[in-house]
Amino acid sequence: MTQQQPPTTPRHPIRRRRLRALLGVVLGVVLVLAALAGVVVAKSEHIVLGAEAYLYGYPLVIMDATRANAALNIGPENQLRRVRQFPNAQFRDVVRPNVDTLYTSAFIDMDFGPWVFELPPNPLRYELMAFLDAWTDVFAAPGTRTTAGSGGRFLLAGPRWQGETPEGLVLLRAPTRMAWLIGRTQTHGPADFPLVHQLQDGLRLTRLSDWLAGHGGAVPAWQAASVRPIAPVEQMRHMDPSVFFSRLAMLMVDNPPKAADAPMLIKLKRIGVVPGTAPQWSWLDRWSVALGRRIADWKVAQELDRTRESGQAWTTPPGVLGNYGTHYNIRAVVAMIGLGANLPIDATYPNTRVDAQGRALHGDHRYRLHFKAAGLPPVSAFWSVTAYGENDQLIDNPLQRHARASHNELLYNADGSLDLWVQAQAPEGAQQRNWLPVKAGEGFLLNARLYGPLAQALDGNWQMPAVVRID
Repeated sequence: MTQQQPPTTPRHPIRRRRLRALLGVVLGVVLVLAALAGVVVAKSEHIVLGAEAYLYGYPLVIMDATRANAALNIGPENQLRRVRQFPNAQFRDVVRPNVDTLYTSAFIDMDFGPWVFELPPNPLRYELMAFLDAWTDVFAAPGTRTTAGSGGRFLLAGPRWQGETPEGLVLLRAPTRMAWLIGRTQTHGPADFPLVHQLQDGLRLTRLSDWLAGHGGAVPAWQAASVRPIAPVEQMRHMDPSVFFSRLAMLMVDNPPKAADAPMLIKLKRIGVVPGTAPQWSWLDRWSVALGRRIADWKVAQELDRTRESGQAWTTPPGVLGNYGTHYNIRAVVAMIGLGANLPIDATYPNTRVDAQGRALHGDHRYRLHFKAAGLPPVSAFWSVTAYGENDQLIDNPLQRHARASHNELLYNADGSLDLWVQAQAPEGAQQRNWLPVKAGEGFLLNARLYGPLAQALDGNWQMPAVVRID
C-alpha cells in the first residue's frame, strides 16, 4: 500500500509579485529620503542662512508692503492722515487696536524732502509723535516726554541730504529713505474728540521749500482703492522666497543697513543676497532658502505658542523695542505681531491671557484686578487696561466699552486702592464704573498700556497685579 504524501503548500506568484513591488516602493522611498537627507546636508548653509536672512529682512519688507497698502487704502505718501474716532468691535485692520489715543500718521519719502514737521504747544493732552525708519527702529520721538508740552519745529531730513538746517528748526535725521510717522494724542473718550481734533489739526508736515516760501504744497487728488488690498501680514505669508529676497535686496539700496549689521550682510552675500541685485539661484538654492524660511516661520509660531501657554501672570515686551540693535529675531517677531512699536520709555504694554493660578481667562468666569493704593501703574502720563477676544480684537458689548483708564471716573476704595471688574455681566451699583466687559462663552486677554512709564515700571520693580478669578 502506497503511503499518501501530505499536500504541499500551493504557490502564490501574484502574492510574491505584490511583495516585490511593495519592497521596491519601500526601497524607493528610502532612497528618496536618503537623497533628500544628502541634499539637506549639502545645502545646510543655505537652509540655515535662509532662515537667518529671512528674519533679518522681514521688518524692512513688511514696512514696504505696509507703505504700499497705506497708499492704496489710507492716503498718499507725504501727507498727514488724521484718524478722527476710535475703532469699534468690527475693526479688523490691525490686532489689539488702541482706544486710548487718536492717531496721526504718514509714510514719508525722504528723497522728496527734506520736510518740516510742526508740533504746536500742547499742555492739554499727552502726545507722542514717533518716527520710525524702514527697519522699524524709532529714530525720533517728539512729544510730551521730549518737549514737556512746549511743541517744536523739526527738520526731517534723509540720509543723503547735506544742506544747512534753517534757524528755528531742530534736525531729525532719518537713516533711511522710508520713514513712518505714528503719532498718538491722548483722548478721553468720544466726548473728547472735538478737542483732540483741534490738536491734530495743528500738526503740519510741509516740504522745506514750501515752508521757506511761506505756503504749503498742493494736495494731490486721491481716491481709496475700490478693492481692499490684502493685509501686509497676509502678503508676507504667501510671498514667494525669491520675491521676498529680491525685494529685500532692492530696498536695502535706499534703506541701508546699519554698521552693526555688517556680519549679517556677509551671511546674506553667501547666499547671493546683495543690495541692489536680485539673487541668482538654482532651483536647489531656491528650495534650500525656502525651507529655511519655513523653518523660521515654524520656530516663531512655536515660540509664540509657548509664550501664550507659559502660565505667566503678565508678560511685558522686551526692553529693546524700538531700538533693536542686532536683536533681529525680536525685531522680526514684533514686526509680525505689532508693527510700529514704541520705545519702552514712551509706552510699555504688559499683557496676560491667564489668571493668578495660570488658568486661561474666559468669559464664563468673573475676575478682579486689584491695585493697592501704592501699587497703581507708575506713569507720568496715563494708563489703561483693554480687553480683547481670542482673535486679539475688541469685544462687542452693549456699552461699547473696551477699556478702563486712569482718566475715567473710576470708583476707588476707601483706602485708595482700586478694583477693576472683568466679567460678561454688569456688576451691581457703582461698581459698573469699574466694569470691563468681556463675552460669555469665549476666552479673552487683557492688555495694559502705560504711557510715560516711570523707572520702576521699566526696571521690573513694579509689576501688574495678577488677575484673580472670583467664581
